[in-house]
This record gives sequence, structure tokens and C-alpha cells, in this order.
Amino acid sequence: MTGYMELAKLGVFSPVYVKELTGNKKTGYSLLNRLMKKGMVKKIRQNMYSCVNPTTNQVVASRYQIACAVNDSAYLSHHTAFEYHGFANQVFYEVFISSITKFREFEFDGINYKYVASKLKDGVIQAKNSEGIWVTDLERTVIDSIKDYEKIGGFEELINCLESVHYLDEEKLKRYLMGYSIQALYQKAGFLLEHYMKGMQISQQFIDFCKSKIGKSTRYIVKESLAVNYYISEWKLVVPEGLFKIADQGGDELV
Repeated sequence: MTGYMELAKLGVFSPVYVKELTGNKKTGYSLLNRLMKKGMVKKIRQNMYSCVNPTTNQVVASRYQIACAVNDSAYLSHHTAFEYHGFANQVFYEVFISSITKFREFEFDGINYKYVASKLKDGVIQAKNSEGIWVTDLERTVIDSIKDYEKIGGFEELINCLESVHYLDEEKLKRYLMGYSIQALYQKAGFLLEHYMKGMQISQQFIDFCKSKIGKSTRYIVKESLAVNYYISEWKLVVPEGLFKIADQGGDELV
């Protein structure tokens, strides 16, 4: 049908684009309605549509394209960014979207699109070879996920993701930590990344930098942990027993 191929190339589109395609608002809405009635287009949410692949009967837009089309400042973050970069052990039925502008969370095709307030502008990159997808780089993803682990899948999933990371740029890590300027984040990030410093190629200088910023307050690394806890004096952190245990490998490593 006329218009379908042009729209299918976009992944996600709005009625405004259909109007531009047809050159007339009334004609645009007429085309959109015809395509929807034939099952060739689905409405994702208000002002957001995608063509349907007739082979799979699924929309051609990926969850990532849908997420980044929510508004002009939207980008993939936290566990979804880990997932996009290939470091997540499992695919969630939630997509985490950071954005300067708050939006109403929504569900489409069994996926929940969740809002996370954007607190930092730095560290957002355009994905290679993918039109319209913006995502936090790996270093920003690590810092964000340590900061907000309870919002993005929990501490266990954070540890699983960190296990898969084999290199981090220290200067970027420093920049994002300084951007947030939260003492507790220096404590938690420094402690966790010290454990993985060899595998992630992180220097002792970076660890010392984090230690210099932690202040005097004692904090729990995992909120409301029911496990036996230990106090790590150099980081002023209370951590649960078996924090770095690798369940999938049957490990029994303790802090």
C-alpha cells in the first residue's frame, strides 16, 4: 500500500510525519487509519506509531527505538543500557528511559517503559549504526546503575552486569562521579570497582581518588539487607556477607 514502505523505514513515526508524507493533514490521517484497519500499523502510545512486519506480526520498531522516541531528550540508561551494550545476563520486560522531560510511563506488547529522571547531561552517546537511538556510555551506565540499583533490577543484577565488564575508562568514571558529587556514590563505586579493578583495568590511583571523596559517614551498600553484615573501615561501608558470591558458578567468595 502507498505510504507503508516509507513509514516502515522510520521504525517509529508520528501523525505529523504522515501529514508531511502526504502533503495534507486530512489525507495523512486517512492513510494512517487505513493502515491501522488493515493491521499494517499499530499505535504504541499517543502520537507514536510503528508499521507491522507481516512476517512476524510485530512492529518493526525495536524497544530501544520506541524508548528513544518518547521525547527529544530520551535515552537508554541503567539496566537497559547494560542490555544494549551487551553486558546484561537477562533481558528485562522493563525498559529504563532517562529524560530531562518527565513522561507518563506506558506498556506496549508486554514491555513496560519506565521513567528515570536525568540528573546528568554528560555521557550520552548516539548508538552506532542505529538511527535514533541514544544511550549512556558504559562508564556512565556503571555509575548510574550503582547509584540507582534499587530502581533498575536490584543489587544482584548489578553485580551480574559488573562481572561481564572488562574495561572502563577511569577519566570518564571520575567525570561522572564528580558530576553527581555524592559522597555515598564515591564510597559504593570505589568499593565495588576496587573488587573488579584487575578485570576492568582500573588503577590504584582511581581507587585512591574515590577514597579521598568519601567523607566521614558510614553507609550500607545494600539497603535493608537481611544477611550477616560486615563493616569495611577503609570505605566506611556496611556490606552483607557473600556480596560477591557468583551463584551461577557455585562460588562462595565473601567480602
